[in-house]
Amino acid sequence: MKQTEHFKGTFGSLENLADRISDVLDCPVTIEDRNHRLLAYSTHEDSTDPARIATIIGRRVPEKVINSLWKDGVIPTLQKSGDPLRVKSINQVGLGDRVAVSIRKNEEVLGYIWVLEINKKLDEDDLEVLKQAAQAARSQLLQHQMGTKKKQENQQEFLWKLLTGNHPSEERILEKFQEISILPTLPVSVMILQFEDEVTDAREKDILYLAVVHQRIRVLLAAADGQQMILLVSSNQKDQHEQTIQEFISTCFTHMEERFSITNVKAAYGSLISRFDQTEKSYKEALNVLSIQDKFGADTLSLYGYKDLGIYQFLDVIREKQTRDGYENEVLVKLQEYDKMHRTNLYETLETYLNCDENQHHAAEHLHIHINTLMYRLKRITEITTLNLKSPEQKIMLMIDLKIRKLF
Repeated sequence: MKQTEHFKGTFGSLENLADRISDVLDCPVTIEDRNHRLLAYSTHEDSTDPARIATIIGRRVPEKVINSLWKDGVIPTLQKSGDPLRVKSINQVGLGDRVAVSIRKNEEVLGYIWVLEINKKLDEDDLEVLKQAAQAARSQLLQHQMGTKKKQENQQEFLWKLLTGNHPSEERILEKFQEISILPTLPVSVMILQFEDEVTDAREKDILYLAVVHQRIRVLLAAADGQQMILLVSSNQKDQHEQTIQEFISTCFTHMEERFSITNVKAAYGSLISRFDQTEKSYKEALNVLSIQDKFGADTLSLYGYKDLGIYQFLDVIREKQTRDGYENEVLVKLQEYDKMHRTNLYETLETYLNCDENQHHAAEHLHIHINTLMYRLKRITEITTLNLKSPEQKIMLMIDLKIRKLF
């Protein structure tokens, strides 16, 4: 039989195609989508390896295997080329010798075919057969992708209704989840990833790829909005929702830089909610976290969760009362007036000193001055304003007012 005749005609399903590839090559075969979720695998093999067993059981490639394939340069190579790639065993993650090929539409990767070399080593003719198999799989994956795209558009509209509070009731929301075939697991929270430029379709796929690969969080719904990627997420680890999100953010930052050269990303998430009709609240909280990060910079960039904000949560409420009461912090007003008249920077000195938790050495380093200069300035501050730096009440109020002035 000529090689070109191996995959003529239609196979009805990816499972049938996987079996056909396995019959021709006499090796176990798996077919995955671009996010390493299992789409099909050949049946009736007598032998396999732990990585393939785990993939079939979990319906996706284990995270440790994916990470190893990235580190060894396997996935980056498959993403750049449509040629079959021989993959050496990685015993630490239970991966035996394989040959892999990407299923492509032009430059876009739709998925992968993996052939386990247990029964034999593939020769050059076999590699050409595998390349043809990838072409045969392309049309079926394109159909799968079209269905997925329509689903995503429907899901994005649904997410925006939740984010903006435009859904009628919790009961109807749960019905909608059922209609779009998503298991509505609770609790959830809204996570936002903010980038320096607009989120393209390619970047959106990269982000969802990282979420799927992480495997400890579950993205129920997702939508891109300008420079932001908005995710409604739950945890696959019971009672560890926020810890799991924190871990995902940290891992996501690292992998975005290493794998996709994406840097300077900000992340935020709202509080945990036990009802989907509270999604708008969690979304607004996540936006609030990003607003705080934008205003205060480095001091707050590691504060991802709304509950981590501490006093920052209540600055707008305190400011509203201060505005109603006509309140002004006399110490800060006097320092600003003094700095303006004498061209000094006592206001900045006080702010830095308090932000450094009154650590004189750290404050002096931040201000790029000698510690004796710092001590002199602090003395002048107390003389000009009658401020008592030993009073916790005064210092707490100063910290709050300094942050309110910076925020608003």
